[in-house]
Amino acid sequence: MDIFRGRVRWMLIAWMLVISAVSYLDRVNISIAGPSIEREFHLDHIRLGWVFSAWVLGYALFQAPSGRLADRFGPRRVLTLGALWWALFTALTALTPSSIAGSLVLLLIVRFSLGVGESIVYPASNRLVATWIPSQERGLANGLIFAGVGTGAAVTPPVIAYVILHHGWRASFWICALVGLIVGGLWYVMARDNPEQHPWVSPKEDAYILAGLPQTSKNIKSNSSLPWRAILTSKNVLAITASYFAFGYVVYIFFTWFFTYLTTVRGLNLKASAQYAMLPFAAMAVGSALGGWVSDGLAKRYGKRVGRCVLASVCTMLAALFVGIGTYVKDAGLASVVLAGGAGALYLAQSSFWSVSCDIGGLSAGSVSGVMNMGCQIGGAVTASLTPWIAEKFGWGMSFAVAGVLCFMGAISWLMVDPEQQLTAAPNGMAVLGGS
Repeated sequence: MDIFRGRVRWMLIAWMLVISAVSYLDRVNISIAGPSIEREFHLDHIRLGWVFSAWVLGYALFQAPSGRLADRFGPRRVLTLGALWWALFTALTALTPSSIAGSLVLLLIVRFSLGVGESIVYPASNRLVATWIPSQERGLANGLIFAGVGTGAAVTPPVIAYVILHHGWRASFWICALVGLIVGGLWYVMARDNPEQHPWVSPKEDAYILAGLPQTSKNIKSNSSLPWRAILTSKNVLAITASYFAFGYVVYIFFTWFFTYLTTVRGLNLKASAQYAMLPFAAMAVGSALGGWVSDGLAKRYGKRVGRCVLASVCTMLAALFVGIGTYVKDAGLASVVLAGGAGALYLAQSSFWSVSCDIGGLSAGSVSGVMNMGCQIGGAVTASLTPWIAEKFGWGMSFAVAGVLCFMGAISWLMVDPEQQLTAAPNGMAVLGGS
C-alpha cells in the first residue's frame, strides 16, 4: 500500500500504541469499578487490594515465559492469542457472581488468569522493536508504544465511570472485552514478525532497517535464544530490573489506588475523581513520547550512556521529588497536578528501559525484557497490597513517601548500567558482554 511505503515500521508501532492503550483499559477499569465491586462483594480495601494484586501477580510471573514465547514464535501470533485470552477473562470478570460462597476466590482466579494473558504485550512489543526498528529510532518507538499506557489509562476513568453510572460496572467489562477482540484481530491482519515477510515493506525500507540493527539482531531468520542463566547473571539486566521494580511500585499506586485516594481521602465525588484521575495518565502519555524523542536525540549526540541511562536517572529522581511532596499539598486539584507531575517525570524514563533491554538482548529481547518487566510487575503487586496497609497504619502521606524513596533508589540503579554492551553467552551459559 503506497500510503505506508517507507513507513510500515511506524504503522506497526502506531498499532502497538493502540494495543498498549487497550491493555491498560483492561487493567485500570477495575480500579474505577473498585468501589462498586467492594459494595457488591462486601469487600474492604485490604481484600480489594488482593484482587488488584492477583492480576499483577499473574502478569509478573509470566513475563519471562511470555518473552520466550515471543522470541520463539514471533510477536504476530503471540499477541493475537494474547488479545483473545485477555478478552475472554475480561468477560469472565463481568460474569463472576457475588452471591455464592467463594466468590472472592473465583474473582481472584479470574483476575490472575487475565494477568497471565496480558503478560505477553510488552515482551512481544520489544521483540517487534528488535527486528523492525533501527537502534537510533528505538527511544521514540518505545516512547510511542508506552504512550499507549497513559492514553489508555487517561481515557479509562471518564469512560468507565460513565458506563458504571448508567449501566453498572459489569457492562464496562463487556465493552472492554469486545474492544480487545477487535484490536487483536486487526493486529493479526496487519503485522508480520520481520520486515522481509511484510508485503508492504519496500526494499529501501528493508535495507534501512537492517543497516540500523545492532549486530546481534541482524540475523532475523534465527530462532536461537540466550540461555536463561546468561540473562539472569547479567549485571546490566539485574540493574535495570531493580530500577524497574521501583518504577512498578510507584506507577501502580496510580493504576490501583489513586482513584480510591481521591474519593476517600480527598473527598471527591465519582465524576470529579474521574476527571482528576486522568491527569497522571495524560502526563504519562506525554512524558513517554517526549522522553523517547529526547532520549534518541541525546543518544545520537552524546551516546547511549547519556541518552538512555543518565536521562532515566535524572527523570526518576525528579519523580521522587514530586511523589514525595504531592500528598502534603492541601488543595485536591493542586495535589493531583503535583502527583501527575511525578507520573509524567517517571514516564520520561520509560523508553530507556525498553530501548536498553532491546539493544543488549538482540534476538532475545523478548526474554530479556520479560525478566526486566517481571521486576516491574512484582513491584506493582507489592504496592497494590502494601500501599493501603501503610496508609491505614501511618497515613497516605507515608505511602507516597515510601514510593518517593524507591524512586530515588531506582535512579541510582540506572547509573550501574552500560547500554553499549550486548549480551552474549559463554560456553558455560554465563553472561558475557560483547561489544556493540
